[in-house]
Amino acid sequence: MKYDKSVYRSLVLITQFGINMLVPIFLCTIAGVFIGRKFSVEWIVIPLFVIGALAGFRNVYIMAQKIYSKESPSRGLGTRRVQPGHGNARSGASPDRGVSKHTERDSNYVKKD
Repeated sequence: MKYDKSVYRSLVLITQFGINMLVPIFLCTIAGVFIGRKFSVEWIVIPLFVIGALAGFRNVYIMAQKIYSKESPSRGLGTRRVQPGHGNARSGASPDRGVSKHTERDSNYVKKD
């Protein structure tokens, strides 16, 4: 059987989405039950459940944004890279307007023989 990383990554991703959604809901609901019993305010569970659900949706949304930005194939294409100390177009820098040259340290550098 061939080892397929994408299947395992997908399973981990789904698990993370579930955990990021359920933990805030459970914590807020438990806090609502505790507060409701302690102070005889049983209705407090409902708003805290809603707050937990909103927090869970927010967590999932932020995580999805991070994952999408990492997997975006066009990310970084057409953008300018400015190296520290080279200035920018407003400071009277070189005519290349602060666009950096490829160096050996650059991850996109391709050495031609």
